[in-house]
Amino acid sequence: MANSRGPHTIEADVLSAGGRAVTAEEAAEDVDVVILSIPLNRLPQVTPLIADVPADTVVIDTSNYYPARDSRIEAIDAGQVESLWVAEQLGRPIAKAWNAVGSHSFAAKGRPAGSPDRIVIPVAADRDWDRRVAMALVEDTGFDAFDTGTLADSWRQQPGAPCYCTDLTHEEMPGALAAAVAERLPRRRDLAVAAIQERVGDATTNPDAEYGVRLNRVLFM
Repeated sequence: MANSRGPHTIEADVLSAGGRAVTAEEAAEDVDVVILSIPLNRLPQVTPLIADVPADTVVIDTSNYYPARDSRIEAIDAGQVESLWVAEQLGRPIAKAWNAVGSHSFAAKGRPAGSPDRIVIPVAADRDWDRRVAMALVEDTGFDAFDTGTLADSWRQQPGAPCYCTDLTHEEMPGALAAAVAERLPRRRDLAVAAIQERVGDATTNPDAEYGVRLNRVLFM
C-alpha cells in the first residue's frame, strides 16, 4: 500500500486486512497486480513508476473523470473514453474495475458469492489475462464481476451511466449497460455533482451513502 505522502502517513486501519505500507516505487516492484486509485488527472505522474513493470503484470485503474476536481482534459471532453486516455498516458494495457461503486457500498455491501443481493461491478479490459485477473479480484472483494468488454466499450461504466454507482445486481447489469447513451453521460454526471453540492454545501463533503445511490438511480437510469 502506497500513497504520494510516504508510508509513515498510511494509517493502521488501512493495513488491517494484511497490507504493508511502502513507498510508491516499492509498490510497483515484483508484483503481479498494480491497482491505481488516485484522481484521474494525476495518473500521468505515475507513468515513470509503471514504465518498468513487466508486460504481464496487470494494471487496474479505478479512476473517474470529474472536471470540477480533475481540471479539464480536452481529449476526454471531446469524447475519448476515459480508460483509453489512461492507457495512453501510462503507455500500456490496463483493466478498468471498481470505478463504478461508491466508497460506502464498497466498504459495507460485499456479500458471499451466491447472495441474491450481491452487487455487481463492471470490468473492462482489452487483454484476456487482465480481464480474468481483475474479475477474480473483484469477486474476492465480495462482489459479482461483470465483463463489459473492451476498454473502448468502458464508457458504459463512466460517471453518468446507468450502472455507475447505482448498486445493481447481476441480473440488472445487462439492461443498464444497454441503456447507456454516451452523449448524455457528461451532463448527467455534472447534474449529480451539482445536486450533491447543493445538499451538503461544498464540493468536498460526501452525502450520506444511500442518498448518493438514490440520486444516481434517478439521474442515470
